[in-house]
Amino acid sequence: MSQDRENKLNRRAFLGTTMAATGMMAAPALAQNEPSTTEIEEEPEVVRRNISSFRSLQWQPYFSNLRKGAILVDTTSRALHYWNEDETIYKLYPTSVPLTEEMTRRGRTSVIRKVEGPSWAPTPSMKIRNPEWPDFIGPGPDNPLGTHALYLGWKYYRIHGTHDTRKIGRRSSNGCIGLYNEHIAELFALAVSGTQVLLI
Repeated sequence: MSQDRENKLNRRAFLGTTMAATGMMAAPALAQNEPSTTEIEEEPEVVRRNISSFRSLQWQPYFSNLRKGAILVDTTSRALHYWNEDETIYKLYPTSVPLTEEMTRRGRTSVIRKVEGPSWAPTPSMKIRNPEWPDFIGPGPDNPLGTHALYLGWKYYRIHGTHDTRKIGRRSSNGCIGLYNEHIAELFALAVSGTQVLLI
């Protein structure tokens, strides 16, 4: 056997042993970056479903145009999609969604106001459910709206940040759509007053 051929065989044997040891031998290229089965099984069922359905979408089935940009919130996959007006930017973010179907509003609206460092006050129905909650929280690390908020055309509904990162990917809000603070800061810079919003 030639020295060159022997080196190739030794390299293949080494790679095969290494890949088998790390579990990469039979995994397709895309699956190599996914969490192991053990990690997924340890997560709550609600998050596991979100992982499998978190995927990019095209805007055309949902909007007739991209005037002022468009935000699609899919409450089933718990994902927010953003397209800018000239289609040069597309963003996909994990979200928190309302706790129950009764709290979930679907349909079309738009961004009517943008606030950096928002303050928060519970809605009347929140106070009924949680009378111990404070009447007002100013901007800061204790604020449930995080660092930025996009106010929607529906009263009390917002797309906002959260300091409690455990909420993202879960049914955990009282009606709003929550994002990691770094994601809402990015979306805040992209969206404008009048950006179209569709919740499905």
